[in-house]
Amino acid sequence: MIVLMDTLAICFGLALVGMTLGSFAGATVWRLRARQLKFDAKHGEKVTVAEKKEVAKLQKKPLHSDRSVCLHCGHELAWYDLLPLVSWLQLGGKCRYCHKPIGWLEPALELGVAAFFIVSYLAWPLALAGPIGVAQLALWLVASVGMAILIVYDAKWFLLPNSVVFPLIGLGAAYSLLELVGAHFAATTAVSIFAACMVLSGLYYLIYVFSQGQWVGFGDIKLGLALALLLADWRLAVLALFLANLIGTVLFMPALLSGKLKSQAHIPFGPLLIAGWAIAGLFGEHIIQWYMSLTLSL
Repeated sequence: MIVLMDTLAICFGLALVGMTLGSFAGATVWRLRARQLKFDAKHGEKVTVAEKKEVAKLQKKPLHSDRSVCLHCGHELAWYDLLPLVSWLQLGGKCRYCHKPIGWLEPALELGVAAFFIVSYLAWPLALAGPIGVAQLALWLVASVGMAILIVYDAKWFLLPNSVVFPLIGLGAAYSLLELVGAHFAATTAVSIFAACMVLSGLYYLIYVFSQGQWVGFGDIKLGLALALLLADWRLAVLALFLANLIGTVLFMPALLSGKLKSQAHIPFGPLLIAGWAIAGLFGEHIIQWYMSLTLSL
């Protein structure tokens, strides 16, 4: 009973932290978008009329300002407008000042990150008795916030911002270092981490070079490196890659077969890679053991 109460208390705390960081992720998406549009316009990139209107709304406040504003009226939001999920429910999904719809992105991110925090804790495959396992879980959770930002950004604008990907690579390097420390710097562990990087990053680099950037973007290569370091196991990297392609096939093949999606259509692969990473990282060992037992029984 005591163990159950402790677990519930931890899950409740993780949900609160997850919703708060999910709110941060939602705000960060729009801040990054404003900076990207400003950068494109400054450097002569083609900016559509719709994008010009978009950046005009996003830049109601200076870009260096960290205060959140309504994307419609530009009114600076007070602290009571930013309570994760609570403010959205209280206001009926509308801005307090101009009464225009806020949308589902922010509450979806808040709930999504909170749910992922809880599932990650409950399904964490490593022992949490020691500091290394706890530290790796903490790095995993922090990285998942960056992943949430990338999922939205890549799905909406087909881009993986370096300002998010590079910190994720750093978190991944710290995760892999802890893996090496826990294994007493065993050569097999180092080789496994290197092989994981080759699977999720090196393979995409070869595809990028062969297709001259037509099939995958360079952002996928950098994201693959971050994901590989956060898995720190070549088997999990292979599984993540397989799952990403499987999920993509299930999601997009019906549209391709029906003609609703052209074969030349640009499909954001970042969210698929992240989905594969999450499943492989949390459930990969169980999936691999199931597959091995299945093949041995045949």
